[in-house]
Amino acid sequence: MSNFLKKAMDHRMTRKAFLGWSAALTTAVAAPSYGLKKIDSKVAAAKLETEEKWVTAACWHNCGGRCLNKALVVDGVVVRQKTDDTHPDSPDYPQQRGCHRGRSQRHQVFGADRLKYPMKRKHWAPGGGKKELRGRDEWVRISWDEALDLVAAELKRIKEKHGNQSILGTSRLLNFYGGGLVRWGSSSSGAWGVPQECMTGFFSWAANDRLDWRNAKLIVMWGSNPTRTNLGNPSYNILQAKKSGAKIIIVDPSISPSVKTLADTFIPCRPGTDTALLLAMAYHMIENNLQDQDFLDRCTVGFDKNHMPEGAEPKENFKDYVLGTYDGIPKTPEWASEICGTAPELIREFAQEIATTKPMIFMSSFAPARTYRGQQYCQAFLTVGWMTGNVGKSGAGVWTMPYASNQSYGGKSLVSGGDTGLPPAVNPLFPDATYGAYDGYRWANPTNLEAHGMAYCETYDAILNNEYTATAGRGKVPCDIRMIWLVRDGSGYNYLNQSSDVMKGIKAFRKVDAVITNDIVLSTISKYADIVLPATTEWEKEGKVFQGNPEAIIVTSKVSKPIFEARSEEWMDRELAKRLGLNPEKIYPISEKQQLFNSLAGAQVIKKDGINYESLVTISQKDIKDWGVQGKPQKGKISLEKLVEQGVYQVPRSPDDHFTVIQGEDFVKDPKAHPLATKSGKLEIHCQSLTDKIAAYGFTTISPIAKYEPPLDGYEDTFENWKNKVKGEYPFQLVTMHYGRRSHSVFDNIPQLREAYPQDFWMNTRDGKALGLNDGDTVLIESRYGKCIRPLTLSECMMPGVVSLGEGAWAEIDEKTGIDKAGATNVLCGARLSGQGEEPWNTTIVRVKKYKDEELKPDAEWEQRIIF
Repeated sequence: MSNFLKKAMDHRMTRKAFLGWSAALTTAVAAPSYGLKKIDSKVAAAKLETEEKWVTAACWHNCGGRCLNKALVVDGVVVRQKTDDTHPDSPDYPQQRGCHRGRSQRHQVFGADRLKYPMKRKHWAPGGGKKELRGRDEWVRISWDEALDLVAAELKRIKEKHGNQSILGTSRLLNFYGGGLVRWGSSSSGAWGVPQECMTGFFSWAANDRLDWRNAKLIVMWGSNPTRTNLGNPSYNILQAKKSGAKIIIVDPSISPSVKTLADTFIPCRPGTDTALLLAMAYHMIENNLQDQDFLDRCTVGFDKNHMPEGAEPKENFKDYVLGTYDGIPKTPEWASEICGTAPELIREFAQEIATTKPMIFMSSFAPARTYRGQQYCQAFLTVGWMTGNVGKSGAGVWTMPYASNQSYGGKSLVSGGDTGLPPAVNPLFPDATYGAYDGYRWANPTNLEAHGMAYCETYDAILNNEYTATAGRGKVPCDIRMIWLVRDGSGYNYLNQSSDVMKGIKAFRKVDAVITNDIVLSTISKYADIVLPATTEWEKEGKVFQGNPEAIIVTSKVSKPIFEARSEEWMDRELAKRLGLNPEKIYPISEKQQLFNSLAGAQVIKKDGINYESLVTISQKDIKDWGVQGKPQKGKISLEKLVEQGVYQVPRSPDDHFTVIQGEDFVKDPKAHPLATKSGKLEIHCQSLTDKIAAYGFTTISPIAKYEPPLDGYEDTFENWKNKVKGEYPFQLVTMHYGRRSHSVFDNIPQLREAYPQDFWMNTRDGKALGLNDGDTVLIESRYGKCIRPLTLSECMMPGVVSLGEGAWAEIDEKTGIDKAGATNVLCGARLSGQGEEPWNTTIVRVKKYKDEELKPDAEWEQRIIF
């Protein structure tokens, strides 16, 4: 036994600490230039006691959660991680506990595949070189000076010869250099944004706070899977409502982990057909006079012909459409069942239960609206929810949750960080920076004539065809995109992998003159780049204030020095600015340290009265001097030193506090005295402003009321002959779920997570047997847009006719066959323009067959993308 092992045992290390320390030693010995110090085993054990320090480490990925993540640092080495233990855990005051992804963070930050040096594609030259070799060329290590000189020269060349509109991308630096074309649209929230704005004035964008959920008798979760998607506290909070007596119904195409964990009743529904199911539920309620007519008459417009908004055609009311008064098609449960796959009797029981149970929470996730023409689902969901009258009351509500971190929370923000003080940098080509995206106040105006850019789903066509669709009736606008620019963000924004139609995207990437990225690893988008700059992770930066759920903020600190030659985005921008003739001090007038300090100094926390706010942090003159920043002393609830050391501030909750929020309570009591921010001042079941705004985007049109129109690549398109139910070339519907292995595409390179979560393709057992398939077979999945291979898992958890893959796998394209071996869902999902530019991922159809040409090795055994 080595001296190190003996000393480790003498110091009574836990098994986890020993394993973590051993791993750190192994990494340090294998790659000492990582910025991890080589450790003398004779003093290693002593350092565990004398130099160990728990540092709050960022868990910064777009999973929706913001949990506490701590790293044990000993002599510059991260030994292991832990999560929140700052206070005892309880349902009212839960710890902000991290998940398996967050606890894998050190394998990401210190992974063998971290980008170590600036890299250039071997056959790239200004103007493109051999463009067809992008994604398969060799990489050449270059110096930072050479890399920055090349990038600056190419930026100058393209701007001078073709103009800023030939640069696709945005960053703080680029905005100071004249800006670039922007990709805009809706991804996470699907089609929800504009319906929320126009029908509710954002009324239903917010929810009652989590403690009030315990007062519900029934909670409907439509398309929601927090047990897999929103790791952290959401499922735990919903479980408290269940323990308090709430029945939980989940609507989904599959028996998801959330169904297994939380649901009392499961309602199956095919992807993209939810509107039909909702219309049939409305039919049952109307036929049996179960709707809350008083609420509808007082608080809504458009339900029936006697309560239409001013100027609307009376025949365009929702009730008559559902009954088939004018189109001759009653939207009965039998009519809907043929489309959505839910049994007619189950539809009636479901409708009866939501109509007669009060108080009820009627809650939707974003997933059902990530469909082609998804606005119709949003219209139908809100309308049916409002028919129950469960609005503005304790234990009740009709809403979608804005982001995963707030799912099961709701309510007002109880604590928040302050502004960094860094002034905005407006893109001259895109002055409305939130165009096509919700900015917290409104959905951006599609009639903005000064905005230059294309919807997410049109990006690749814009590059390949030299034109894109401009909004506000402008039609096609010519463009000549020469550069793809992503020097902006070290978190791994990976749109080649995460936007629809990867195969078309690769063609587009191989057309432009230059693709510039920064990254921490060779992700899909960087694999197809020309120059890749190694970026620092959040663990290697000064720190940041992360807003978690509305009850907590996380304050992170610098965990380690930058590894190898990794640099921050700010450093890159400053160095490039010098080469472009810009003043770096105008771009970044304050330091990263000052930005962090400003966020802390400006942090606010709610007072006990539940109305007013006060400063969170106490700051002394000594703190200001020690930090080396500008500021003023102030009084708060927690000292700066303690907050940074603790890493989290969470507002304690109790059922008798004054923080409970009942959304819409005043409006429901007196709609005239408390009007909503809609055209009518009420909830708009008939909403002409929604129709007009969607039309202004120029992609698809919708009715002012909820109607079912079969979506492109929806269930009806799985048939060659719908009337006679003859299946077509692509007979299966693909649903792309969030997956435990990744946060979108982030973490997909971590071997441990690959082992824990194989990227299996899921299919109903009976469907598989009909095709002669067995568990574990390698199958070929094809759509009109691409093809991939994956191991098969057969399960009765999937609805017949529905198949599933977890989104976010890093595309691994075989250049000879064109087959993706990784199961990247956007190889299969096509880029189709819809509504407000939403990505219609969950309306995708495929075919499946056994693949005999190759057996796939388990993903955990694949070679990592390591560049030396």
